Amino acid sequence: MKDTEEADRHPGAAGPPAFRAAVEALRGCRLRPQIEVEPTPAPQRLAPYAYALEAVVVDGEQELADGRLVLLHDPAGHDAWRGTFRLVTLVRAELEPEMAADPLLPEVCWSWLTGALGARGLGYGEPSGTVTRASSHYFGGLADRPAASQIEIRASWTPREGRGGVPDTAAHLISWCDLLAQVGGCRRPVLVTPRW
Repeated sequence: MKDTEEADRHPGAAGPPAFRAAVEALRGCRLRPQIEVEPTPAPQRLAPYAYALEAVVVDGEQELADGRLVLLHDPAGHDAWRGTFRLVTLVRAELEPEMAADPLLPEVCWSWLTGALGARGLGYGEPSGTVTRASSHYFGGLADRPAASQIEIRASWTPREGRGGVPDTAAHLISWCDLLAQVGGCRRPVLVTPRW
């Protein structure tokens, strides 16, 4: 009962040592001040152990992009992952109409993800995902609203495990924040402590 209560108060506090170490690295990471990050309930059926963060890129009062990053861990390993850890993400942002119309937008957005991971020299494998763009046009009583477009990146990858079987989750989180900032239009990397 005590372990359950501790896990409820501090997500990621339960689990094997490798998972706890990976979560602690996420919790201690320093990030860009434009990005507000906090823990959020993790999905329970994707792996025996999971920890999730949600983030928003802000500029004053305006939200430029938002996303979610989930760390999954299966100590027995997972054939599709080719490892014992997996990172799963969702990133969303509003788009300018001319950018939304670019036929190469999906490829560009996917390259932002792989580029963010590659820029920090991170080892990873088995990447997969989708890039979706959606447009909304308003009619009738809503006709005075301008058309709106949104991009959504859903992706997952297997972080390479380091010493003690623990991946460098802090570096992966920083790379993910680089992606989030790029999608939201921020490019200047500066640091701050998360809000938890």
